[in-house]
Amino acid sequence: MKRFFDIFFSLIGLTLVLPLLLVIAIAIKIDSSGPIFFLQKRIGINGKVFSIIKFRTMVVNAENMEGGIFNTANDPRVTKTGNFLRNSSLDEIPQFINILRGDMSFVGPRPPVTYELGDYEGWDADLKKSFSVKPGVTGLAQVSGRNELNWDEKTKLNLEYIEKYRSYGLLFDIKIILLTIVKVLKNEGSHELSDNIEADKKRMNKK
Repeated sequence: MKRFFDIFFSLIGLTLVLPLLLVIAIAIKIDSSGPIFFLQKRIGINGKVFSIIKFRTMVVNAENMEGGIFNTANDPRVTKTGNFLRNSSLDEIPQFINILRGDMSFVGPRPPVTYELGDYEGWDADLKKSFSVKPGVTGLAQVSGRNELNWDEKTKLNLEYIEKYRSYGLLFDIKIILLTIVKVLKNEGSHELSDNIEADKKRMNKK
């Protein structure tokens, strides 16, 4: 049922927003040079690596500039169009393609970049278990703090999501999707906190 839900609503979603996607694509090209889409290697279910698809919101090669993978407020690497897309979460819409391909689900743990948490084989049991399901466009962690949470907090919420999904099924997914819409409208938790950035940098250096 979850897979049927994902396919059905991602197809409907892409169809309904197609005109908007064309407008966004044009705006990105006018605003800055570079590709329309941003592809990045992420870790998904059971450590499987896939390419996530998003609208490009930063200048080209931003990951190799100061700031790296972290998303901070007033980041100079973010384009004007990109800032709007991030605040509205419209940059996430191309991930519907990832859903159709089977890489992702609407709801699940957000997939980390391949080098953010170290090699998958070195992850602890809880972190691995939290990715025993497909990653999602949104998830319990995203409606409970989003980028303001560190990875330990996200892992606990991801494990909680797995347990609650087993109990409530798609009803719990629908609840998270509705809460996500509210969070996006309020623009809550879209930027990472400095303390969490420093902690994640230390984790990456240890790996």
